[in-house]
Amino acid sequence: MRYLLFSSVFVLSALLLKGQDTLTVVQYNLLNYGNYTSYCTTANNNINEKDNYLKTIINYLHPDIFSVNEISKSETIHQHLLDQVLNTDGVSYYRKANFIKVANSYLVNMLYYNKDKLVLHSHYIAQSYIRDVDVYKLYYRSDDLPQGDTAFIICVVAHLKASSGSDNENKRKIMAENTMDFLNNLNDDDNYLMMGDFNVYSNNEDAYQQFLFYSNPDLRFNDPVDQYGNWHNNSYYSYYHTQSTHSTSNGCASTGGMDDRFDFILISNSIKNSTKDVSYVSQSYRTVGQDGQHFNKAVNASPANISVPPDVLNAIAYNSDHLPIMMKLAVEKTLGLNELDGLFEVVKMVNPAGNSFDVRLWAKEQSVMEICIYNVLGEPVMKESIFLNRGENHVVRSIQHLKAGMYVVCISDKNANTLVRKLLKY
Repeated sequence: MRYLLFSSVFVLSALLLKGQDTLTVVQYNLLNYGNYTSYCTTANNNINEKDNYLKTIINYLHPDIFSVNEISKSETIHQHLLDQVLNTDGVSYYRKANFIKVANSYLVNMLYYNKDKLVLHSHYIAQSYIRDVDVYKLYYRSDDLPQGDTAFIICVVAHLKASSGSDNENKRKIMAENTMDFLNNLNDDDNYLMMGDFNVYSNNEDAYQQFLFYSNPDLRFNDPVDQYGNWHNNSYYSYYHTQSTHSTSNGCASTGGMDDRFDFILISNSIKNSTKDVSYVSQSYRTVGQDGQHFNKAVNASPANISVPPDVLNAIAYNSDHLPIMMKLAVEKTLGLNELDGLFEVVKMVNPAGNSFDVRLWAKEQSVMEICIYNVLGEPVMKESIFLNRGENHVVRSIQHLKAGMYVVCISDKNANTLVRKLLKY
């Protein structure tokens, strides 16, 4: 019996992991990249020097999704970053999103992506109060893409109003509310990342609360590292502080040392629960260059920071006053197994599920299918043969007897074509 159980687990694991790919996501405030002011000048914020720093950082992180804040509104600068930083040294697979600008801001957001793995589907502006919040919808180049099967990732990139005080907090709240209301009206039930420089000082700020506890429970975000609290000037959260890399002024960068958690990548419930073919890779969230030993100090001050190689630390210290945030996502490269080569395909499966297993199947001809649900030990907890008519069939079965948790659904036709899906029961 133990051998059979082990074999079942092994086979199911192999099916679920078949073709799994990993995407590296990086969010970074570039500090007036390509934008010169009276205080950020060609002397203390030179774009050519920043290019060299950025190349060092990019060559270390190798992002597949790279979202940025504080880049110039000039499309020439957007292209410059692509040509002079990302697609260099033999690399040619990066693309940039199209540019839309509504708000009257000289600093904007931009998104770059690995075109060998991802395609930009669409781009919207969620809100334009003070600064634009951009919504980039990407889809993964899965093995089943020719049959129309893929996974979507929606990157919501925000740079909320800076500075402390109730007036600025209220402005951040308005920006967050506008963004969440737009996403709610967009009604796009997919994998979301809420990312950017939020400029919040604690998790109790209304703007941050909007992201975590929005009125629509299906549209709420989670902190992958579960670090909620009063982050500002609090050494308890020093491992997660993202600003400021400088302790003394160069005229452009903020100062004071590492004492604020301004930069985030939050994940939607669908990513947290792995219900739409994309999942967060456990313990992959990282504040790059943060070793937790430089509270109220420059990131490259004593004691020696060995969290990244010395050249990367130097680049991070001088390129911006923020640290990059990175995390990894796992995506099913093959989202279904021989679905359209067989006698059936899945039109829709309700996931997460309550007390019912609810799936719509399309059959090419009258046929008999076998549906089997396994628990995480590889033990079948439901097994049934069903007759399908030609066309669409709606199958609903009670799973009230199953405990809450993760399950594996296998649907097979007479030719042994099998579809495998993860199912979360709440």
